[in-house]
Amino acid sequence: MRRARGTGAVTVALAIIGGSALAGCAAEPPAPRAASPGAVRSRVASAPPASVSPSPSASIEAKGRDQVDIYAADRPGMLSPVVKGFRSLVYVPNSESGTVDVIDPETYRIVRHFTVGALPQHVVPSWDLKTLWVNNNRGNSLTPIDPRTGKPGRPVPVEDPYNLYFSPDGKYALVMAERNNQLDLRDPHSMKLLRSLSLPCRGINHGDFSADGSVFLASCEFSGDLVVLDWRTPSVIRHIHLGHMSMPQDVKLSPDGTVFYVADMERHGVWLVDAATYKVMRFLPTGRGAHGLYVSRDSRRLYVSNRGEGSVSVVSFRKRKVVDVWRIPGGGSPDMGGVSADGTKLWLSGRYHGVVYVFDTRDGKVVRTIPVGAGPHGLCVYPQPGRYSLGHTGIFR
Repeated sequence: MRRARGTGAVTVALAIIGGSALAGCAAEPPAPRAASPGAVRSRVASAPPASVSPSPSASIEAKGRDQVDIYAADRPGMLSPVVKGFRSLVYVPNSESGTVDVIDPETYRIVRHFTVGALPQHVVPSWDLKTLWVNNNRGNSLTPIDPRTGKPGRPVPVEDPYNLYFSPDGKYALVMAERNNQLDLRDPHSMKLLRSLSLPCRGINHGDFSADGSVFLASCEFSGDLVVLDWRTPSVIRHIHLGHMSMPQDVKLSPDGTVFYVADMERHGVWLVDAATYKVMRFLPTGRGAHGLYVSRDSRRLYVSNRGEGSVSVVSFRKRKVVDVWRIPGGGSPDMGGVSADGTKLWLSGRYHGVVYVFDTRDGKVVRTIPVGAGPHGLCVYPQPGRYSLGHTGIFR
């Protein structure tokens, strides 16, 4: 039995939501976990350092929710001058094929296909918006793509790049080294390793930053944990155990900056975590195999891909509840993706069906199903509105 350590342990009783386990984002299944109570345990690993505000959303609360929108620069038409000449394309990493398919979103046809390193997981826009990085997890490399042409460049050696994020100031690339259980801070251009942070959890793979950019909340899929990190130091601020039946996945901060939403594929829904106190507020059921999280262009809704049942749940940020469900005719496995620049389409990979789904966000209907390679995963719709990229398949501010 795992026990919370330290004086900051807090236990919050939660009902366990049943269901059989689904394979997570990882390429290989995690080792069996020891049984533990179905509860959330949070412990403070250390006092927040001076560089990090102990309440990152306190100033937001003071201003009022209606006055804050961290996605205000992501509206339709608000493309950075850096990307205005880039051709609009959709980049699909096929994990099992070791390839990338490039789709023209106007014709829905594949216009380019190329080989990359072993087990490509995600295609990630760089902080400066000038490069797309293919995360070759098992190939231990990053393949750069020039978004002006859509063509790949020479791979850069990087160990265990399951996922990739960038610090809000653009100084660091944050590599989620999933099998090594660590966060690697690298130069965002050369990808030279600068420092590493070992983590008290297994399978780090997704995350998002607080509104003021000082804190990075990350999910650890294999151990059912969340970790709150000061990326500048770097150090662990808090360790939150969601329970042995949890498999946390994607993370997104609410537009008002007060709540982190965390998808949980084994609990079939999303956790709401207070962004000021890091306490779990409650659990919101969405659908079987809740996986990816995407914010609508008007910042009103969160799209949750339910990979285990072939649906997308639409969550209202204001109401904090599911207001609609879009279903794929005949079922499917919607995984990772992104919203089109104009906000009218949601593109998601069909992980176990070798396809890409295109949803119309106005009515929730699937308008196209496009065959691609085997095991499509973290596709990237690019370019998108925003001043800079925080990573993953497209988190922009």
